[in-house]
Amino acid sequence: MPGHTDNEIVIAAPVDVVWDITNDLENWPQLFSEYSSVEVLRREGDSTTFRLTMHPDQNGTVWSWVSERDADRAALVVKARRVEPGPFEFMDIHWEYGEVPGGTRMRWIQDFAMKPTAPVDDAAMTDHINRNSKTQMALIKEKVEKQVEGVRR
Repeated sequence: MPGHTDNEIVIAAPVDVVWDITNDLENWPQLFSEYSSVEVLRREGDSTTFRLTMHPDQNGTVWSWVSERDADRAALVVKARRVEPGPFEFMDIHWEYGEVPGGTRMRWIQDFAMKPTAPVDDAAMTDHINRNSKTQMALIKEKVEKQVEGVRR
């Protein structure tokens, strides 16, 4: 059965600020703790094709892949998919943002399936993505709120 995750967090910042910071791909290595680099391969309007490279894992393996991302600022939605799926049969990602009391709700939904040859199965990857999404979202929340607080001073 394919994997599915759905995680969200409220960030005490205006939606425009959260959107701008979290959709600045070139800044992702400073925003996310897991990425060592981002290389934008193509940009056409609101669509971007890019390569993400992670820091080495506990076994020293460096994971890298190409994704396509379509950002719809008016709808506050981003849809992405892996073009080079690596150990995944497919990986589809949906980000959505919304104004809520106290700031911006940022939600990440991921649907995927692992290849039979992958080092983990769908259930293990679901657990990993859920844990990691919470970690990355908390880190992003902290960084965005710190940046907003610095602007207010």
